[in-house]
Amino acid sequence: MSTKQNIIIRPILTEKINSLGETQNKYGFQVKQEANKIEIRQAVEEKFGVKVKKVATMNQKGKVKEMTVRSGGRTIRTKGKRSDWKKAIVTLKEGDKIDFYQGETAV
Repeated sequence: MSTKQNIIIRPILTEKINSLGETQNKYGFQVKQEANKIEIRQAVEEKFGVKVKKVATMNQKGKVKEMTVRSGGRTIRTKGKRSDWKKAIVTLKEGDKIDFYQGETAV
């Protein structure tokens, strides 16, 4: 399987995730599609030095997009699809916190 450093792709920094972090101590990450909850828990605990209480995962389907290009008097229509990806919502134990803006953790 993947190494623990490669499981977490990036944090998800949205308004909804930020409010969950402030009120319920939950943080969102984009993770590898093959990763399971146990591997995600171990990767977060190792990378940020915190204790994980719960992990929830969801598979996000990529959107189908259409694009129209006019070139040389002709209209070309193309279809494409964004990649599928996996999201993990991690709940930390009381007292633990991850600060993405400072790059440090407060315990």
